[in-house]
Amino acid sequence: MSITLRPARPADVRAIEALVLPLAHRKILLAKELVAYYEAIQEFTVAVDEDGQVVGCGALHVMWEDLAEVRTLAVSDAVRGTGVGHRLLDELLARARALGLARVFCLTFEVPFFERHGFEVLADGGVDPEVYMQLLRSHDEGVAEFLDLARVKPNTLGNTRMILRLES
Repeated sequence: MSITLRPARPADVRAIEALVLPLAHRKILLAKELVAYYEAIQEFTVAVDEDGQVVGCGALHVMWEDLAEVRTLAVSDAVRGTGVGHRLLDELLARARALGLARVFCLTFEVPFFERHGFEVLADGGVDPEVYMQLLRSHDEGVAEFLDLARVKPNTLGNTRMILRLES
């Protein structure tokens, strides 16, 4: 099966939502409102099969001058175990490097998957106090997850906060 990676388009939003919903029902990913996918479509990369069907997706969300988060990394059951998820993550990390970012964060149940890409469990707060205070002003739930704020705890139970330090 031939899989192509490309930037997501607004026309891909419903396919992205269809990939996420089964994982959201299993409490692996958070479901989002459709409008949130449209608002963030430029952050997404999709994996498309030879029939033009979206079979995987992932997003890179910049959080600070040197920090981004991998979000909504999902693949269909039809391609699970074929390396599509690894290819998507590699593409998102390449984009982070191209943006000059130093660190990439994720919140995941799939610790071994991210460890294979060099991610480590985030032991500290991840940012200095001044940046922390700036990030507190964000209304983005992903930023709240990164900061490990109490208000997002019910949605993040069991997830592991991980970080990858990119080489310069």
